[in-house]
Parts: sequence; structure tokens; C-alpha cells
Amino acid sequence: MKISEILSSGRLSVSFEVFPPKTDASFESIRSATEEIATLSPSFMSVTYGAGGGTSRYTLDIARNIKEQYGVPTLAHLTCVSSSRETVRERINDIISSGIENVMALRGDIPADMINSDRSAWDYKHAIDLVRELRESGAGFCIGAACYPEIHPESRDQSEDIGYLKEKVNAGCDFLTTQMFFDNNLFYNFLYKARDKGITVPIMPGVMPITNANQIERAIKLSGSFIPQRFKSLVDRFGSSPEAMKQAGIAYATDQIIDLFANGITNVHVYSMNKPDVARAICNNLSAIIERK
Repeated sequence: MKISEILSSGRLSVSFEVFPPKTDASFESIRSATEEIATLSPSFMSVTYGAGGGTSRYTLDIARNIKEQYGVPTLAHLTCVSSSRETVRERINDIISSGIENVMALRGDIPADMINSDRSAWDYKHAIDLVRELRESGAGFCIGAACYPEIHPESRDQSEDIGYLKEKVNAGCDFLTTQMFFDNNLFYNFLYKARDKGITVPIMPGVMPITNANQIERAIKLSGSFIPQRFKSLVDRFGSSPEAMKQAGIAYATDQIIDLFANGITNVHVYSMNKPDVARAICNNLSAIIERK
């Protein structure tokens, strides 16, 4: 099933994001974790992609397993940064051969040793180039792309950022998923501005349950997220107790999701980080709210 169909159904639901293993040695344990999340019957599951394509094979292995063994629609991430057109086309063919019809088109993080390099000869400089490649493949993919409710770190301001986002949608995106945020008002403000710019595709909010204090610094580094005082107080009070922080972090994320549902959002994407216990706790907290299959 295509993600666009799920998002247009009007049903309240959650989806989860998982990541593939980096090595063969960890494949079985990570596959087991993703399968446990799949048993929760999320609306779909997305599988991330390793920097530089290092885990591309595992991405498709995990995505295909979830889809075939558990009947959960899957979304395979694909990045293009510093990749040749030939390499990307090979990966697109691999996705087609795997029977995956939903693709998340991302530029990806620029490798540290290439940040200051000349990018003029790169086949893919931005995610929009990959979106066009996927659309022109003729495979009929449902294509997703990322967006930043606070602002892309490489954009001058939010107006410019949303302008580029509109171009990406016009190139063939069927839906958008936001980076994590911890203040829902930031998402509502972004959504209003995106709609005002004429972006009409579904925009799915991304929520990350912070279950230990050490995740905060990484979350800020990855997304530049604003941390509201309410959340800072939570971390100050419970951060030194792993179990208390885990419970409080799940409760905070659940509260975000309920507020989003109450304000007209029908699907929330949860960055569950291969943690079945966290995914299960969120589903349990929403058991009377989300519509089960």
C-alpha cells in the first residue's frame, strides 16, 4: 500500500521509524527488534539508510521482511549525496526488485571529508535531484521527502526554506515528514506557512521519544530542535534516573501525539530507534485513541 493512501484515509494512526544494522553480526538482533515493532500493526514502518550507502542492502532486507512477513507497509529511505547517477539508478532498481513502492528521497549528510570539497561535478546536489530521478524512473513510486518545522540548517530563513520545499514537492513528492520537534506550536506555525505557499501534500509530524538524558544533545545536533522549558524541566527532574526518564519521555511524546491528533493531524511518525518497548508503550497509551486494524 502506498503511504499517500494511508495518509488520505482519515484514520488516526502512528508509524514507526527503524534503522538497519551496520554489520552482518548485528543483523539478527536488529531484525528481531523491527519485527517486534511490526507486531504492533503500525500504519507503516520506515527503514533508514546508512551514510554513503553503507547499509543499503540491509535497508531493503529489513523493509522487505517487515512487508512480507507482517503485512506492514514499508518506506525505504534512499540518499544520494556524493553518489554517481549510475549508483543511484542501481539502487532504484534494487528497490523495484524488492517490491518496495514507497521511497523517502533524501540528500543525506555530507561526509566530513567532503564538506569543503567542490560539489559542482556531483550528479546529485540536493534531494530534489533524487526526487526527479525517482519520478522519471517510471516505477510509480510513492515519494516522500523531509522538511524542517524550525528551518533547514543551510537555509537563510524559513521563507527561503519553504520556497525550496515547494520546488521539491512540485518535482514529484507525494508527502512530507518533518524532522523531530518538541514544541507542537512550531509544527502548527510551519504547517500554516507551508499551506500558505501552496504546498498541499500531506505533512506528517515526526516525534522522537527522548528516553534518556544523553539523547538531548544528539537530538539538538541532528535537527537543531528548540527545547521548550517544560521539557528542560522534565530532564532536570528525571534525567538522573533511567527508568523515570524513560517513563517521562514516553509520556511527553504521547502528549505531543494526542495534541496533534486533537488538532486535525491523522498520522504521526515516531522515531522509535529500534526500541520495541518504547513503541509498545506509546501504542498502549493511545490504545483507545488510534483506530486498530
